[in-house]
Amino acid sequence: MVKKTERQFSTVIHKQAEALIPTPWGDFNMIAFAENEEDWMPHLALIHKDTDISQPVMVRVHSECITGDLFGSKRCDCGEQLAKALEMAAEKGGIVLYLRQEGRGIGIINKLKAYKLQDQGMNTVDANIHLGLEVDARQYDIAVQMLEALDIRQIHLLTNNPDKIEAFDHAKVEVLSRVPLIIEPQKENFDYLKTKQDEMGHLFKL
Repeated sequence: MVKKTERQFSTVIHKQAEALIPTPWGDFNMIAFAENEEDWMPHLALIHKDTDISQPVMVRVHSECITGDLFGSKRCDCGEQLAKALEMAAEKGGIVLYLRQEGRGIGIINKLKAYKLQDQGMNTVDANIHLGLEVDARQYDIAVQMLEALDIRQIHLLTNNPDKIEAFDHAKVEVLSRVPLIIEPQKENFDYLKTKQDEMGHLFKL
């Protein structure tokens, strides 16, 4: 299993703005978090209007994937995970944290370069290594900061990724349980999901 490089997120982010956003899954209060209000790519918290933050809350920590989230790419399961998380948050009352760390933190340009290598036979791990990049450069302590700012202390974490669970090990926010987020594989993303399972330790069985 590939081990994520340990790094510390040093920037302190704060609430900058919020508004009610009607979505296909229901009404969510969207809160923008950034170091300052001039930041044009803030991290976002979408809190369903029926969420009771005084009780343990279901939380999804989702990293931006422009290809999957916006354009519906079938190379990954990200867009489907985001839609399912919003659906579950609307059903149960919950929060989706949308972190602006595209392509597991390598950015869209490097992500497209990695896709090109994958088309030549590499898997997602080997492609990043070939480019001299981290396999996973995401920082989940951003999510911890956001939840602490929202005064949330106990959560049910909607994830298949053990790194996200580990990010809360020394946080003031307690993970009471892990809720699996299972998406049916497609032929276009089966190898991608297989790599996540076999090499990155994600908690599902294909």
